[in-house]
This record gives sequence, C-alpha cells and structure tokens, in this order.
Amino acid sequence: MSKHGKVLVAMSGGVDSSVAAVLLKEEGYDIVGITMKTWDYQGSGGRTGKEVGCCTLESMNDARAIGIKHDFPHFIVDIRQEFGDWVIERFTDEYMAGRTPNPCVLCNTHIKWESLMRRADDLGCEFIATGHYARLRTDDASGRHILSKGLDHNKDQSYALWGVSQENLGRTIFPLGNLTKPRIREMASEFGLDEVATKPDSYEICFVPDNNYRRFLRERVPDMDEKAGPGDFLLSDGTVIGKHEGYPFYTIGQRHGLGLAVGEPIYVTRIDAESNRVWVGSKEELLGQRLTAGQINPIKYADLTGERDAVGKIRYKDEGAPCVAWQDGPTLHVQFAESRRAITPGQAIVLYEGEDVLGGAWIQSVGEPEAVVE
Repeated sequence: MSKHGKVLVAMSGGVDSSVAAVLLKEEGYDIVGITMKTWDYQGSGGRTGKEVGCCTLESMNDARAIGIKHDFPHFIVDIRQEFGDWVIERFTDEYMAGRTPNPCVLCNTHIKWESLMRRADDLGCEFIATGHYARLRTDDASGRHILSKGLDHNKDQSYALWGVSQENLGRTIFPLGNLTKPRIREMASEFGLDEVATKPDSYEICFVPDNNYRRFLRERVPDMDEKAGPGDFLLSDGTVIGKHEGYPFYTIGQRHGLGLAVGEPIYVTRIDAESNRVWVGSKEELLGQRLTAGQINPIKYADLTGERDAVGKIRYKDEGAPCVAWQDGPTLHVQFAESRRAITPGQAIVLYEGEDVLGGAWIQSVGEPEAVVE
C-alpha cells in the first residue's frame, strides 16, 4: 500500500523527469511512469542525422529501464494525433496568421496535462507529476492552487505553465521545484540513473529538430507561395525598400536573414498577414509599453480585475519588468513602467506577484487597443 498515494509520472527519458519519478518512489508514492509519443519524422521532417528529444526510441528505452531498475511500471502512449491536432496545427496556423507561436504552452495546457489526467484516471492515479522546475501550494483561505517560480531561477519553467487549469494544478506534483539543476544531476548519480545522469538538456522545439522553421512551414503548407509568397519590406513611412520571401518566415525583432542592406542595423517591427507586408525599422521602433491579450487564465486570484501591480514576462527567457495590469471582460491590458523591446503577438504575457504567478494570456496587440466597431 502506498504511503502517499498513486502518481502518474510523465517521463521524457531525460534527467529531470527520471529523477522526479525515482524521488517520489523514494518518498513512498506508488509510481507509474508514462512516456508520451507526440511526433515523428514522418509528420515533421527535419532529419538531423540523429534523433533528439523525448520521442526517440532511445529516450523511451531509458525511461523504461529506469522503471525496471526501480520497480515501477512504465507505459508508452501514442498521442501523435492529439499533439498534431492541437500543437502542430496551431503552430502552423499562428505563423500563417503573422504571429509567433509558443508551442510549449499549448502543449502543456491542452496536451500534456489533459492527456495525463485522462490516463491517470484510467490507471487509478490520484496525481500526476512532471520534471518541471516550478512550485505549487494551496492557499487555505481561497482554496486556489498557486503556481510559483522554481527555486532554480535559471531553470524556472513557470512561464510555460500559466495555462494549466486550477483543476489540473490541484492534482499536480512538481518534485523538482525546490531543487537546482546541479543537485538534480548529483541525485541522478546517487540513484544510479546512469542512462540519463549526464544527458544534455534539449532546447529545440521537439517537432522541428533541425530548427528550420522555413523548411517545416513549406512542408506543412504545400501551397505556401500562393498563400504567402514574396511581398514588400516597408519602412514605417510606407517606403518600400525590398522584397521578402513570405511573411510567415519572419518574426518581430528579427535582424538577421532579411537580405536588406541599409547601412545600419534594421529589425522586423510589424507583420501583416492579410497584405503580405513586413515592416522594418530601427531598434527604437521595436519598443512598446502597452499590450492587450486574450484567453486569460488567472491563477493566484479568481480574476485579474482592478489595477494590479505586477512583473510581466513577455517571453520565456525574459527577466520580467514592472507593469500595471487590469482585466476588462475577456481582455487583459498591461501597461509597463518602461518600454519593452519586441512585444510579440502570439507569445504569452505572464504576470508575477513576487514568486507567484498571477496569471497569463496570449498577446494580441501592441500599443493602444483598437476601437471595437459594432
């Protein structure tokens, strides 16, 4: 009989999730390991000469070997259809809409947690656990499950978890939240996890292993040239200064690969999918102080109404900056104290109160919100 309950642990075959599983087993939980196959080269292309990421045969075998060594069952579940429908299709759609997507948040929100919870219920597991660097606690007064930064701020992954629902957070365990990456590698050696103890971290998007987004999009959208072929590069005053290869191949803030020679550094400042035009300008033209966002998921409090002082992060590696945020119906407004560089529609704005995540939303526009036409 388990000391603490039965936990379904998501195991990628990497060092973090492997240590998370064995650590929980050592603490007295009844562990079931699960590895989710989310993609393959047949659907994504981009062969790099060697397989990478969490869906390789090597990774699955590593996870299974750890389960055998530490005496807990391990399963592999094929969720390629779910992953493709939700993550890869939306990744493609966002680029085709002129936005820059964040597939990790989509995956965590709609695939990993939802898929894990369904499998947890099927296997009689009370909880799920992952190797994310984040912390959770429950507020006694409100009953809300509060997500916080991991102790190791260099590895903190709370930004990518803002979309997880309260219901799912209430059944989640983050065993690594109070540990640092160096300590995790030490523990891997202590637990005898030779398969993964020195395995390097993976930073590429799993289903674009060669990191070539142009190749990926061209293969996913066969009629790309008809939908988004070459178009105009423009300055802010409307002057055409060159031709681009298609608006989906550019992102806000991009400097390299533009093929423009203007005598000074120049950056992508705006993308319009409807007209297939891409605006470029100076670094100063990338600055913005205000944004609007939608599909809000409040975490610490039931909503984000009323002006709230916060620290806002506009991308995963952003250190964050002071801001004021307020919710107006389905729209979140954020005003930063100082201008931020390259606020990008399609990315997430995640708000923090100290170490705690207030909530997050998808960035829709930069600057003053557009008037709504009835």
